[in-house]
Amino acid sequence: MRRSIRLVTFFALAGTLLLTACQPAATPVVPSAVPTTSAPRATPPPATSIGTGSLVLRLATTTSTADTGLLNAILPDFNAKYGARVDVVAVGTGQALALGASGDADVVLVHACAQEDKFVGAGDGINRLDVMYNDFVIIGPRADPAGIRNLASGTQAFAMIAQRGAPFASRGDKSGTNTKELAIWATLGITPTSSLRWYQSVGQGMGETLNFANEKLAYTLSDRGTWLSQKANLPDLDLLVGGASLADNKDKLLLNPYGVIPVNPSKHPNVNFDLATKFANWITSVDEQQIISDFGRDKFGQSLFYPSSAAWKAAHP
Repeated sequence: MRRSIRLVTFFALAGTLLLTACQPAATPVVPSAVPTTSAPRATPPPATSIGTGSLVLRLATTTSTADTGLLNAILPDFNAKYGARVDVVAVGTGQALALGASGDADVVLVHACAQEDKFVGAGDGINRLDVMYNDFVIIGPRADPAGIRNLASGTQAFAMIAQRGAPFASRGDKSGTNTKELAIWATLGITPTSSLRWYQSVGQGMGETLNFANEKLAYTLSDRGTWLSQKANLPDLDLLVGGASLADNKDKLLLNPYGVIPVNPSKHPNVNFDLATKFANWITSVDEQQIISDFGRDKFGQSLFYPSSAAWKAAHP
Protein backbone atom coordinates (compact mmCIF):
# COMPACT_ATOMS: atom_id res chain seq x y z
CA MET A 1 0.00 0.00 0.00
CA ARG A 2 2.84 2.41 0.90
CA ARG A 3 4.49 1.60 -2.43
CA SER A 4 1.27 2.47 -4.30
CA ILE A 5 0.89 5.76 -2.43
CA ARG A 6 4.51 6.67 -3.13
CA LEU A 7 4.12 5.94 -6.84
CA VAL A 8 0.94 8.01 -7.11
CA THR A 9 2.61 10.91 -5.30
CA PHE A 10 5.70 10.70 -7.50
CA PHE A 11 3.82 10.66 -10.78
CA ALA A 12 1.64 13.54 -9.65
CA LEU A 13 4.80 15.57 -8.93
CA ALA A 14 6.39 14.42 -12.19
CA GLY A 15 3.33 15.48 -14.12
CA THR A 16 3.37 18.92 -12.49
CA LEU A 17 7.03 19.41 -13.32
CA LEU A 18 6.58 18.23 -16.88
CA LEU A 19 3.68 20.59 -17.46
CA THR A 20 6.03 23.51 -16.86
CA ALA A 21 9.13 21.96 -18.45
CA CYS A 22 8.42 23.02 -22.04
CA GLN A 23 5.76 25.44 -23.14
CA PRO A 24 4.08 24.39 -26.41
CA ALA A 25 2.57 26.91 -28.79
CA ALA A 26 -0.76 28.14 -27.47
CA THR A 27 -2.55 27.92 -30.82
CA PRO A 28 -1.76 25.02 -33.19
CA VAL A 29 -1.66 26.93 -36.46
CA VAL A 30 0.94 27.69 -39.10
CA PRO A 31 2.10 31.29 -38.57
CA SER A 32 1.73 33.60 -41.56
CA ALA A 33 4.94 35.45 -40.88
CA VAL A 34 8.22 33.96 -39.71
CA PRO A 35 11.85 35.11 -39.63
CA THR A 36 13.47 34.92 -43.03
CA THR A 37 16.97 34.07 -41.83
CA SER A 38 17.76 30.39 -41.62
CA ALA A 39 20.34 28.38 -39.70
CA PRO A 40 23.51 27.16 -41.42
CA ARG A 41 22.66 24.06 -43.40
CA ALA A 42 23.64 20.87 -41.62
CA THR A 43 24.82 17.82 -43.51
CA PRO A 44 22.42 15.03 -42.56
CA PRO A 45 24.01 11.78 -41.37
CA PRO A 46 22.86 8.58 -43.11
CA ALA A 47 19.25 7.68 -42.33
CA THR A 48 17.86 4.31 -41.29
CA SER A 49 14.63 3.49 -43.11
CA ILE A 50 11.78 1.78 -41.27
CA GLY A 51 8.89 0.46 -43.36
CA THR A 52 8.12 0.94 -47.03
CA GLY A 53 5.77 3.16 -48.99
CA SER A 54 5.53 5.93 -51.53
CA LEU A 55 5.32 8.56 -48.77
CA VAL A 56 8.48 9.35 -46.79
CA LEU A 57 8.69 11.03 -43.40
CA ARG A 58 12.11 12.36 -42.37
CA LEU A 59 12.41 12.00 -38.59
CA ALA A 60 15.34 13.59 -36.74
CA THR A 61 15.51 12.22 -33.22
CA THR A 62 17.82 11.39 -30.34
CA THR A 63 20.04 8.35 -29.98
CA SER A 64 18.06 7.22 -26.92
CA THR A 65 14.90 6.53 -28.94
CA ALA A 66 16.95 4.38 -31.32
CA ASP A 67 19.39 2.74 -28.88
CA THR A 68 16.57 1.54 -26.63
CA GLY A 69 14.75 -0.09 -29.54
CA LEU A 70 11.66 2.11 -29.08
CA LEU A 71 11.52 3.27 -32.71
CA ASN A 72 11.73 -0.27 -34.05
CA ALA A 73 8.86 -1.17 -31.74
CA ILE A 74 6.46 1.63 -32.67
CA LEU A 75 7.22 2.87 -36.18
CA PRO A 76 5.83 -0.21 -37.98
CA ASP A 77 2.42 0.90 -36.63
CA PHE A 78 2.82 4.29 -38.30
CA ASN A 79 3.88 2.62 -41.53
CA ALA A 80 0.85 0.34 -41.45
CA LYS A 81 -1.56 3.21 -40.76
CA TYR A 82 -0.27 5.73 -43.29
CA GLY A 83 1.72 3.63 -45.76
CA ALA A 84 4.72 5.87 -45.10
CA ARG A 85 8.34 4.93 -44.80
CA VAL A 86 10.13 6.68 -41.95
CA ASP A 87 13.73 7.72 -42.60
CA VAL A 88 15.27 8.04 -39.14
CA VAL A 89 18.37 10.07 -38.32
CA ALA A 90 19.30 9.38 -34.68
CA VAL A 91 21.74 11.98 -33.33
CA GLY A 92 22.00 14.27 -30.33
CA THR A 93 19.14 16.70 -29.74
CA GLY A 94 21.27 19.66 -30.88
CA GLN A 95 22.02 17.96 -34.19
CA ALA A 96 18.41 16.83 -34.62
CA LEU A 97 17.16 20.39 -34.16
CA ALA A 98 19.84 21.65 -36.57
CA LEU A 99 18.49 19.26 -39.19
CA GLY A 100 15.02 20.65 -38.61
CA ALA A 101 16.31 24.22 -38.76
CA SER A 102 17.92 23.54 -42.14
CA GLY A 103 14.80 21.86 -43.54
CA ASP A 104 16.47 18.45 -43.68
CA ALA A 105 13.83 16.87 -41.43
CA ASP A 106 10.04 16.99 -41.46
CA VAL A 107 9.62 16.42 -37.73
CA VAL A 108 11.86 16.18 -34.66
CA LEU A 109 11.50 14.05 -31.52
CA VAL A 110 13.90 15.43 -28.93
CA HIS A 111 14.53 16.07 -25.23
CA ALA A 112 16.08 19.41 -24.31
CA CYS A 113 13.46 21.98 -23.35
CA ALA A 114 15.62 25.12 -23.64
CA GLN A 115 16.79 24.10 -27.12
CA GLU A 116 13.25 23.14 -28.14
CA ASP A 117 11.91 26.52 -27.01
CA LYS A 118 14.64 28.27 -29.01
CA PHE A 119 13.81 26.15 -32.07
CA VAL A 120 10.13 27.08 -31.88
CA GLY A 121 10.90 30.70 -31.02
CA ALA A 122 13.03 31.02 -34.15
CA GLY A 123 10.09 29.87 -36.25
CA ASP A 124 11.72 26.59 -37.29
CA GLY A 125 9.15 24.39 -35.58
CA ILE A 126 5.54 24.74 -34.49
CA ASN A 127 2.94 22.98 -32.38
CA ARG A 128 5.27 21.24 -29.91
CA LEU A 129 3.54 18.38 -28.09
CA ASP A 130 4.56 16.45 -24.98
CA VAL A 131 5.23 12.81 -25.80
CA MET A 132 6.89 10.99 -22.90
CA TYR A 133 9.57 11.20 -20.24
CA ASN A 134 12.08 9.11 -18.38
CA ASP A 135 14.94 10.23 -16.17
CA PHE A 136 18.68 10.67 -16.05
CA VAL A 137 20.90 8.48 -13.88
CA ILE A 138 24.59 8.52 -13.01
CA ILE A 139 26.54 5.46 -14.08
CA GLY A 140 30.03 4.63 -12.87
CA PRO A 141 32.62 1.96 -12.07
CA ARG A 142 31.48 -0.78 -9.72
CA ALA A 143 34.34 0.13 -7.35
CA ASP A 144 32.95 3.71 -7.18
CA PRO A 145 36.21 5.57 -6.40
CA ALA A 146 34.35 8.88 -5.92
CA GLY A 147 32.03 7.34 -3.32
CA ILE A 148 28.75 8.54 -4.83
CA ARG A 149 26.69 5.34 -4.60
CA ASN A 150 23.07 5.95 -3.49
CA LEU A 151 23.42 9.72 -3.11
CA ALA A 152 20.08 11.51 -3.40
CA SER A 153 21.43 14.45 -5.44
CA GLY A 154 23.00 14.36 -8.88
CA THR A 155 24.65 17.71 -8.18
CA GLN A 156 26.29 16.36 -5.03
CA ALA A 157 27.50 13.33 -6.95
CA PHE A 158 29.06 15.53 -9.65
CA ALA A 159 30.75 17.62 -6.95
CA MET A 160 32.35 14.52 -5.42
CA ILE A 161 33.49 13.25 -8.83
CA ALA A 162 35.19 16.60 -9.47
CA GLN A 163 36.74 16.75 -6.00
CA ARG A 164 38.26 13.29 -6.40
CA GLY A 165 39.28 13.92 -10.01
CA ALA A 166 37.59 10.64 -10.96
CA PRO A 167 37.34 9.93 -14.71
CA PHE A 168 34.14 11.28 -16.26
CA ALA A 169 32.97 10.57 -19.81
CA SER A 170 30.80 13.27 -21.40
CA ARG A 171 28.82 12.76 -24.59
CA GLY A 172 30.09 16.16 -25.72
CA ASP A 173 27.61 16.25 -28.62
CA LYS A 174 25.13 19.02 -27.65
CA SER A 175 22.51 16.35 -27.02
CA GLY A 176 19.79 16.65 -24.41
CA THR A 177 21.87 14.48 -22.09
CA ASN A 178 24.98 16.60 -22.67
CA THR A 179 22.91 19.75 -22.06
CA LYS A 180 21.67 18.37 -18.72
CA GLU A 181 25.18 17.33 -17.74
CA LEU A 182 26.63 20.78 -18.47
CA ALA A 183 23.78 22.40 -16.53
CA ILE A 184 24.71 20.32 -13.47
CA TRP A 185 28.37 21.32 -13.75
CA ALA A 186 27.29 24.97 -14.11
CA THR A 187 25.45 24.87 -10.77
CA LEU A 188 28.81 23.91 -9.23
CA GLY A 189 30.64 26.74 -10.99
CA ILE A 190 32.55 24.24 -13.13
CA THR A 191 33.05 24.67 -16.87
CA PRO A 192 34.56 21.39 -18.10
CA THR A 193 37.43 21.81 -20.56
CA SER A 194 40.24 19.65 -21.90
CA SER A 195 42.47 21.15 -19.21
CA LEU A 196 40.68 18.94 -16.67
CA ARG A 197 42.56 15.68 -17.06
CA TRP A 198 39.75 13.65 -15.50
CA TYR A 199 37.10 14.97 -17.92
CA GLN A 200 36.83 13.33 -21.34
CA SER A 201 34.46 14.54 -24.06
CA VAL A 202 33.59 11.60 -26.31
CA GLY A 203 31.53 13.37 -28.98
CA GLN A 204 29.37 10.29 -29.47
CA GLY A 205 25.88 9.00 -28.77
CA MET A 206 24.75 7.49 -25.49
CA GLY A 207 25.49 3.88 -26.37
CA GLU A 208 29.02 4.68 -27.51
CA THR A 209 29.63 6.85 -24.44
CA LEU A 210 28.54 4.06 -22.11
CA ASN A 211 30.90 1.67 -23.89
CA PHE A 212 33.71 4.20 -23.50
CA ALA A 213 32.93 4.61 -19.79
CA ASN A 214 32.97 0.84 -19.34
CA GLU A 215 36.36 0.59 -21.04
CA LYS A 216 37.91 3.52 -19.15
CA LEU A 217 36.14 2.87 -15.81
CA ALA A 218 34.64 6.35 -15.94
CA TYR A 219 31.46 7.96 -14.62
CA THR A 220 28.85 9.30 -17.01
CA LEU A 221 25.31 10.67 -17.15
CA SER A 222 22.82 8.51 -19.05
CA ASP A 223 19.12 8.39 -19.68
CA ARG A 224 17.73 5.39 -17.81
CA GLY A 225 16.22 3.81 -20.90
CA THR A 226 19.53 3.50 -22.76
CA TRP A 227 21.26 2.23 -19.62
CA LEU A 228 18.66 -0.50 -19.10
CA SER A 229 18.84 -1.58 -22.73
CA GLN A 230 22.66 -1.62 -22.80
CA LYS A 231 23.73 -2.65 -19.28
CA ALA A 232 24.05 -6.37 -20.11
CA ASN A 233 27.04 -5.41 -22.27
CA LEU A 234 28.61 -3.14 -19.63
CA PRO A 235 29.98 -5.54 -16.99
CA ASP A 236 32.21 -3.02 -15.22
CA LEU A 237 29.57 -0.34 -14.64
CA ASP A 238 26.77 0.13 -12.11
CA LEU A 239 23.86 2.53 -11.78
CA LEU A 240 25.06 4.53 -8.77
CA VAL A 241 22.68 7.51 -8.47
CA GLY A 242 19.01 7.49 -9.45
CA GLY A 243 17.64 4.33 -7.84
CA ALA A 244 16.36 1.11 -9.31
CA SER A 245 13.46 2.79 -11.13
CA LEU A 246 12.17 6.23 -12.00
CA ALA A 247 9.91 6.15 -8.94
CA ASP A 248 13.01 5.60 -6.75
CA ASN A 249 14.91 8.57 -8.19
CA LYS A 250 15.08 11.09 -5.35
CA ASP A 251 16.39 13.93 -7.53
CA LYS A 252 13.37 15.25 -9.45
CA LEU A 253 15.66 17.63 -11.38
CA LEU A 254 16.80 14.55 -13.28
CA LEU A 255 13.42 14.11 -15.01
CA ASN A 256 13.84 13.97 -18.78
CA PRO A 257 10.84 15.08 -20.92
CA TYR A 258 10.57 14.43 -24.68
CA GLY A 259 8.63 16.50 -27.21
CA VAL A 260 7.63 16.17 -30.86
CA ILE A 261 7.79 19.24 -33.13
CA PRO A 262 6.77 19.40 -36.80
CA VAL A 263 9.09 21.62 -38.85
CA ASN A 264 7.47 24.88 -39.97
CA PRO A 265 6.50 24.75 -43.68
CA SER A 266 6.24 28.55 -43.87
CA LYS A 267 9.97 28.75 -43.25
CA HIS A 268 10.90 25.44 -44.89
CA PRO A 269 8.51 24.87 -47.85
CA ASN A 270 10.14 21.55 -48.78
CA VAL A 271 8.98 19.73 -45.64
CA ASN A 272 6.05 17.33 -45.57
CA PHE A 273 4.08 19.17 -42.90
CA ASP A 274 0.90 17.14 -43.42
CA LEU A 275 2.68 13.85 -42.73
CA ALA A 276 4.67 15.39 -39.88
CA THR A 277 1.43 16.55 -38.25
CA LYS A 278 -0.06 13.08 -38.66
CA PHE A 279 3.03 11.64 -36.99
CA ALA A 280 2.77 14.07 -34.07
CA ASN A 281 -0.92 13.27 -33.60
CA TRP A 282 -0.25 9.55 -33.93
CA ILE A 283 2.59 9.34 -31.39
CA THR A 284 0.58 11.34 -28.85
CA SER A 285 -2.62 9.32 -29.33
CA VAL A 286 -3.83 7.18 -26.44
CA ASP A 287 -3.27 3.90 -28.30
CA GLU A 288 0.33 4.69 -29.19
CA GLN A 289 1.01 6.14 -25.76
CA GLN A 290 -0.07 2.81 -24.28
CA ILE A 291 2.49 1.01 -26.45
CA ILE A 292 5.16 3.45 -25.25
CA SER A 293 4.09 2.81 -21.65
CA ASP A 294 4.35 -0.96 -22.10
CA PHE A 295 7.70 -0.87 -23.91
CA GLY A 296 10.43 -2.56 -21.86
CA ARG A 297 8.25 -3.90 -19.06
CA ASP A 298 8.47 -7.53 -20.11
CA LYS A 299 12.26 -7.47 -20.34
CA PHE A 300 13.29 -4.98 -17.65
CA GLY A 301 10.37 -5.03 -15.23
CA GLN A 302 9.74 -1.33 -15.84
CA SER A 303 8.89 1.02 -18.66
CA LEU A 304 11.78 2.66 -20.50
CA PHE A 305 9.59 5.70 -21.23
CA TYR A 306 6.44 7.05 -19.55
CA PRO A 307 3.66 8.61 -21.68
CA SER A 308 2.83 12.28 -21.07
CA SER A 309 0.70 13.51 -23.98
CA ALA A 310 -2.40 15.62 -23.37
CA ALA A 311 -4.58 12.80 -24.71
CA TRP A 312 -2.96 10.28 -22.34
CA LYS A 313 -3.37 12.56 -19.33
CA ALA A 314 -7.02 13.18 -20.19
CA ALA A 315 -7.61 9.41 -20.39
CA HIS A 316 -5.68 8.79 -17.15
CA PRO A 317 -6.51 11.67 -14.81
